Amino acid sequence: MTDTPSRDEDLRQVFDHIAANEDRFVARVMDYVRHPSISAQNIGIAEVAGLLVDHLMGLGFSAEAIATAGHPMVLGRRDEVPGAPTILLYGHYDVQPPDPLEAWASPPFEPTIRDGRIYARGIGDNKGQHFAQLLAIESHLAVHGRLPCNVVVLLEGEEEIGSPHIAEFVAAHRDRLKADLVVTADGPIHPSGRPVLTYGVRGMVNFELHCRHAARDVHSGNFGGVVPNPLWTLVHLLGTMKNAAGEITIPGLHDRVVPPTDQERAIAAKLPLDPEAIKAELGLDRLDAPLERSVAERLMFRPTLTINGFHGGYGGPGSKTVLPCEATVKCDIRLVEAMTPEDVLDKVEAHVRRHAPEVTLVRQHGMLPSKTPVDSPFGAAIRQAVLAAQGVEPYEYPSLGGSLPDYVFTKILGVPAFVLPYANADEANHAPNENLRLDCFVNGIRTGAALLSAIAAANREPA
Repeated sequence: MTDTPSRDEDLRQVFDHIAANEDRFVARVMDYVRHPSISAQNIGIAEVAGLLVDHLMGLGFSAEAIATAGHPMVLGRRDEVPGAPTILLYGHYDVQPPDPLEAWASPPFEPTIRDGRIYARGIGDNKGQHFAQLLAIESHLAVHGRLPCNVVVLLEGEEEIGSPHIAEFVAAHRDRLKADLVVTADGPIHPSGRPVLTYGVRGMVNFELHCRHAARDVHSGNFGGVVPNPLWTLVHLLGTMKNAAGEITIPGLHDRVVPPTDQERAIAAKLPLDPEAIKAELGLDRLDAPLERSVAERLMFRPTLTINGFHGGYGGPGSKTVLPCEATVKCDIRLVEAMTPEDVLDKVEAHVRRHAPEVTLVRQHGMLPSKTPVDSPFGAAIRQAVLAAQGVEPYEYPSLGGSLPDYVFTKILGVPAFVLPYANADEANHAPNENLRLDCFVNGIRTGAALLSAIAAANREPA
């Protein structure tokens, strides 16, 4: 392994190459996002997967698009540094539908630069971010003719529809995906512009509660007080699942929860998560109970029960004195380590049987949580890479409040997984006028380049 001054000089030369090619790199990412790849509608998926395979092969990777029961996974691997760590770079090439089209200031698949930003569907989520990783690889090769560490690239075509086949794929291709760590460039940086490094994500599970009493809707005067109302049945049931103090009261739900470590609490306490700022941004006069818990604890270390929608009866203009015959509620529960969707749904089902046996539970999809130790030596290497590329250390999040399929890496491959986003906080992903700031894109390429160098110098974690 070369010494630190030599590594620093090698990386400086790569940074110089990136600076000299910024305009060309911007033009190329714009050309990439011109190609639609909408997983929900199966538009352009095969074409974009083919483009990525060609790109990886052009970088000297062994690469192919591997079929799944849904859309293909693009997998590439380049092993050339015996004894060096192997980093797996994950991203997804599928994008959200662009609707509503009339809300876009420019066509979603005709990338346009305005005020220092590229506007296009997929530019932030996730094409621009994983393309920055590919350009970082290309830049090392252009300058030095080699990579500082071994690299695996996995680009999914179904992330925007819930990653239904990634677990099966990863389990079936463990050998080809063998790596020492996984880094995902996805999501936004902090609103202040400071980079972010995340060590985990919450899992989730969705379910519906269906209730039907009478064979048809009835008159609320002629039958009110006699015929049971399914809306009230669901209201009362939900009231037994979470109380006014904000506590989830489903027996056994918390049995598997692994509490945060002291180090995780200490890192979370440093984050600029200001309750007053959240209230001001969202027009709130209070936060949800229990108020004694910090924002970080609620978003990272606790499960949640959310009512996503409540449907039944009459919702049109004016009044209609009807007693509805059926009602439905949609819910999700966010999971923390080491909860599982199956165990949680079992607990919910037992609770429903106990309190409202006439209600039907409809189980839906779930995703396991993921957790990487915050004292991972690879975490220190990633922080060094961010500092080298951007001149500032990232905010560290023990966990995201949202969910990503990182569990396939931590629980199936058994390696640490990190999220290192490159997109601006106001990227408007999933919305009209999705965008990526040009400086964020270039910083992403620089960070990706520094990441490869830093991982090459890192010590492998014990198996």
